[in-house]
Amino acid sequence: MDFSIKYVLGFALVLCIVCSALVSSTAVALKERQDANKELDQRRQVIRVAGLALAGDALPKETVDTLFENIQGRVIDRETGDYLDVPVASVNPIKESKDPAMSASTPSEFKAAQVSRLSNRLQVFEVKTPGKECLVLPIHGKGLWSTMYGYLALKNDLSEVVGITFYAHGETPGLGGEIDNPSWKDQFPGRGVYGADGVGLGVVKASAPRDKDYEVDGLSGATITTKGVDATIKLWLGPAGYGPYLEQFKTQG
Repeated sequence: MDFSIKYVLGFALVLCIVCSALVSSTAVALKERQDANKELDQRRQVIRVAGLALAGDALPKETVDTLFENIQGRVIDRETGDYLDVPVASVNPIKESKDPAMSASTPSEFKAAQVSRLSNRLQVFEVKTPGKECLVLPIHGKGLWSTMYGYLALKNDLSEVVGITFYAHGETPGLGGEIDNPSWKDQFPGRGVYGADGVGLGVVKASAPRDKDYEVDGLSGATITTKGVDATIKLWLGPAGYGPYLEQFKTQG
């Protein structure tokens, strides 16, 4: 059976419209579930970096919900450190940082982290589990090939690091990709956070002289990734990041 060109084009157009409608409706229908899964994954990351569970623990939703009964997510004003009366799940600092009306340019002294803009609103997670009290801060910065997204946990008195994790990145496997290697991350717990001259916590080139109270060895063969992690830490712990909030938290509790 022969079909005219108009018939073929018309049929293809109708088929495309129908398929597009199906894809769009499916995406809308699944959005709520996708958002819930994203929030669940974030909660798991917070729990692990806070030391409430081991990296290999399954953490089903019921366990996550139980552990999060002692974790309070808050939204803060980045510049003042004040709490904002906003649900933490409604704020996406990464997305908001791309909107000039909701963000500010990163100060030049912190450009090494290669984060061009900072959201005016940030998320923090205050862990109140007895014996495990700490603050979990979402952080991100550029490595060699990618933006590295992670969490940094500090003791409530800001005396030392509880843990660090990077849950998403595109660094070179076996080199910069070792930022998610437990053996490397295990260097951070117990390291000091603030020294006499400001942020003391940092990462130095592998085998280079370092302050053992504050600094950890970088990754062998991954100098740029190492510098990126160090710059990311300095950015988010400094006055342009969580600094105002951390200062208020320490003095006011």
